[in-house]
Amino acid sequence: MTVHLYDNDSGLLDFTANVLSCREKDGGYIVTLDRTAFFPEGGGQGADHGTLGGVNVLDVHDKHGEIEHATDGPLAVGDTVEGRVDGARRLSMMQQHSGEHIFTGIVHSLFGYDNVGFHIGSEAVTMDFNGPLTAEDVARVERLANEVIWKNVPVRAWIPDKDELAALEYRSKKAIDGDVRIVQVEGVDTCACCGTHVKTTGSVGQIKVIGLMKYKSGVRVSILCGVRALDEENVWQRELGEASHALSSKLHETGTAVHKVIAERDALRAKNAELGMRVFEMMAQQETGDVHVVVCDAIGAGDVRKAAGKLAERCKVACVLAPRGEGYAFAVCSHETDVRPLTKKMCEALGGKGGGPKDMTQGTIERGNKEEIRAILSAE
Repeated sequence: MTVHLYDNDSGLLDFTANVLSCREKDGGYIVTLDRTAFFPEGGGQGADHGTLGGVNVLDVHDKHGEIEHATDGPLAVGDTVEGRVDGARRLSMMQQHSGEHIFTGIVHSLFGYDNVGFHIGSEAVTMDFNGPLTAEDVARVERLANEVIWKNVPVRAWIPDKDELAALEYRSKKAIDGDVRIVQVEGVDTCACCGTHVKTTGSVGQIKVIGLMKYKSGVRVSILCGVRALDEENVWQRELGEASHALSSKLHETGTAVHKVIAERDALRAKNAELGMRVFEMMAQQETGDVHVVVCDAIGAGDVRKAAGKLAERCKVACVLAPRGEGYAFAVCSHETDVRPLTKKMCEALGGKGGGPKDMTQGTIERGNKEEIRAILSAE
């Protein structure tokens, strides 16, 4: 089996190894070595990337202890090659994984819940706990987790012997046959884990909760750690700064300013809708006969149904249309006649679609003018 250099030294990025095998697969190559510092995907953590003997390592998997490196070029069997792990990706993975252990350890200590699902995604770290947590609970855990980071306590990874393992209290998602690798955050968490971790909690940098949602019988918490957290917070600050500038508000008062603008917008919409209905009423006064058709650009598509209902009080069949792009949003209403056949006929003639109960239909048409529509709706 491949010697797993990352088990004993998560900071090891450069190494040499002998090529044991190389075979083509799916347009690339699968390379095995006698030893490697490349961590394979597993336990919720993504694989290391980097270079190996001048070719790129795109993915890494553990096949029963033998580590397979997916590369974009071949390597000669028997050659000694230099490997270089992408340090930025490794650091980010270690920060996310160690941060998850800190957060989970505190949740387990305070609430007794287990982390039953963990994944370092491309956007966030997700943790699924088998019990409920409120926003206040999560904020408390976040604060305590960051205090652990500020204390910069040791993080130890090792494989204890059977006697030592038997005496340890540790978290584990499943029973493990053979050697058990333990990762311990001093005073915070002890867990069976195969991943790479920082050596002291200060290297995690920070932990920021970015999501909380109900999930199955418990909750899913999303966090960012270290570099990822800083990058995301910089995006938030930039966007918030632009919003506060546009609203002429102080940065910490942006939320209040947004609510004010929304309230003003809603008031204007209501006023505009009221004025639009007044315009519609004036246009409706000019209609005569059994079929009334009003094309009104003063009302929105959301008001055509209301307007058609009003118009139907004074005629046999009422149709109200609001311009929408090149066509119209429409509503057809009648208190006497089934308007569904008329609507179907109008849509077939003018390129549209719509439907509804027999007294009120609505939809859109692509073309047509007032007289064409009146003629279609007047036809027996």
